[in-house]
Amino acid sequence: MRTQFIVIGKTVSKPLGQMIDDYIGRISHFVPFAMEVIPELKNAKALSREQQKAAEGKALLARLKPSDHVVLLDERGTLRSSLDFAAYVQRQHDSPAQRIVFVVGGPYGFSPDVYQRADDKVSLSPMTFSHQMVRLLFVEQYYRALTIIHHLPYHHQ
Repeated sequence: MRTQFIVIGKTVSKPLGQMIDDYIGRISHFVPFAMEVIPELKNAKALSREQQKAAEGKALLARLKPSDHVVLLDERGTLRSSLDFAAYVQRQHDSPAQRIVFVVGGPYGFSPDVYQRADDKVSLSPMTFSHQMVRLLFVEQYYRALTIIHHLPYHHQ
């Protein structure tokens, strides 16, 4: 199964970008993995929150295939331990879907259309993190899940 990670806007912090790239390299040893950046909206300040979410949602939905299993990284999603997340990832890898797509929304979250298209929602924490940090936290946890699945010593219990 291919894994796609879609984010809105580029990673601004160079150190965060380097750490994200490091984990993407590690993940790619296990599964085909790609991070896709949807460019930030031009003139976003002239748009309302709902207009921004709608425009970002339209751009996001255009990148999805009907067969994709879409997982939103969302504060209202299911909170899982690293072991539970690894089991979830394993179930998705064993499913008939060709691609699992994890998505980080824009600064105001997701449009109703994106929520409707989503197959699942996962929360990384009950705390709020910047969208920049969520990228790093997600790729680290995805790498951790893969090492758990493959019985490697990265995760300690």
